[in-house]
Amino acid sequence: MPDGAARPTALDVGCGPGHVMDILRTSLDAKGIDCDPDMVAASKARTLDTRIAYAEELPYRDDSFDLVYCSFLLLWVKDPSKVVREMRRVARKWVICLAEPDFGGRLDYPEELSGLRSLISDGIIEQGGDPNIGRKLRSHFSACGIASEVGVHQGIWGIDRLAAESEDEWKWLEMSVKASAREKGLEGIKQAWRKALIAGSLFQYNPIFYAIGRK
Repeated sequence: MPDGAARPTALDVGCGPGHVMDILRTSLDAKGIDCDPDMVAASKARTLDTRIAYAEELPYRDDSFDLVYCSFLLLWVKDPSKVVREMRRVARKWVICLAEPDFGGRLDYPEELSGLRSLISDGIIEQGGDPNIGRKLRSHFSACGIASEVGVHQGIWGIDRLAAESEDEWKWLEMSVKASAREKGLEGIKQAWRKALIAGSLFQYNPIFYAIGRK
């Protein structure tokens, strides 16, 4: 960007604690919204420009931002098309979904781990989410009149990163699956995971989709 040129304006919808805004703040003049006061407080602690609001009713005029984006948001909303439509309304140019998972396409190996896919999906459904939102991005963008480029991020970790992220991964898994599933043998799957990790045979793939659309 030339010296003195204005940075593109952006809105992070469902900004959470502001991790993405923090990464992009050097290249974008970004604002953020989230419906969770704790998340907004966390992002403000990073000196980010955020406010409490709902993705379904963005508190901005039409065409307010060059770019409007979200990540890991549509997974949890009741009406993804309504949210994308609101994003389109306040965007001048670009509407982008940076990342949405599709747990229905998850692969785990060895076979003793194959049950993780359904356990995670059932747990997300129980919490009101859509575990298969990734494959539906094009449909939601099209429903809002946005032609989009849809793709999948590289999602296969090497064994060293699997080892490094193992503790955090299992914290997330234990929070995500249903309580009844935890009582019925998640610990056995965890032991098989650790055994495969030590043996170097552990494999995990969870497709994370993106969609890039222009008005």
